[in-house]
Amino acid sequence: MASRRRPAANCIQASKHLGTDAGFAAKLDAARVSLERRIAAGGAYTGCSRAWAIVFWARLNDGDMAHESLVMLMTKSTGPNLFDTHPAGKGWVFQIDGNFGATAAIAEMLVQSHEDAIEFLPALPKAWPDGHVKGLRARGNLEVDVAWARGRAIQAELRPKLPGEFALRAPKGQKIARITRNGRAVPLAAKLRLDAGSRYTVEFA
Repeated sequence: MASRRRPAANCIQASKHLGTDAGFAAKLDAARVSLERRIAAGGAYTGCSRAWAIVFWARLNDGDMAHESLVMLMTKSTGPNLFDTHPAGKGWVFQIDGNFGATAAIAEMLVQSHEDAIEFLPALPKAWPDGHVKGLRARGNLEVDVAWARGRAIQAELRPKLPGEFALRAPKGQKIARITRNGRAVPLAAKLRLDAGSRYTVEFA
């Protein structure tokens, strides 16, 4: 199973870390083709590998395909007690990898943090037009809440546990309209300095 997922994983990881490379778009296209072909050839048939597929689609910012794989995991690789399943003879055995992987993948659909940047709703599927999430953890040791309606981000709150500088990225088609620190407006900038113990509210347009 590891050999099936590694090429797609490596391709997506490489494209994320080489985002300034001239061939960035081509790397993403290659990752997508690799993922599509592996699934078409029978990949992602276990809960563990299907969880990988969800997070791959999330990293490709394709919320609808991530949701499709999430539905497949819940209908084909989840037992009545919500345990992730792995085929075993005529039945199945519990495999916790899919449970951990699916929850991590859902988090990646809603918030991603790479290279000192925080992306809000990078892979929100059309099936989730309204909602909110609280307490997600981003790299740099900060908690993130996000609320959205009609498929668009409304507001986010950041609660850093350590100081740091981060680029904040609005969902596609939106922009950051206002940021406040403990209720007071702060200037919009390419990177925002976050102080430990403060609360930052981000409003979107």
